Amino acid sequence: MIRRRVSPRDAKRMMQRMGLSMEGIANVEEVIIRTSTKEIIVENPEVAVLDLHGQKIFQVTGQVTEKKIEKKTEIPEEDVRLVADQTGKSMEEAQKALEETEGDLAKAILLLQAKG
Repeated sequence: MIRRRVSPRDAKRMMQRMGLSMEGIANVEEVIIRTSTKEIIVENPEVAVLDLHGQKIFQVTGQVTEKKIEKKTEIPEEDVRLVADQTGKSMEEAQKALEETEGDLAKAILLLQAKG
């Protein structure tokens, strides 16, 4: 079976028959995808939007760099007080332990108890 190349015009017609449309977004400077632990940064991107029956699909190409995110967990004062009371340690030590354990009360208490 011999395959023939599909012309751009024919490809566009087939896409329209399937309910798919595609167009680019002009002048995009940067695309950032943010997760809980990192940022994926696409510089000088080319962005195409595919619309399939109202569902939008974004296609992004460009130079990719990744950056880790360091989140500082907000520790409520009552949690610090609870850990300090349970371990007999100072508020500062309890705060530090909670920051190390990302706010996990049980782990912070065990950590301070292990330190003695």
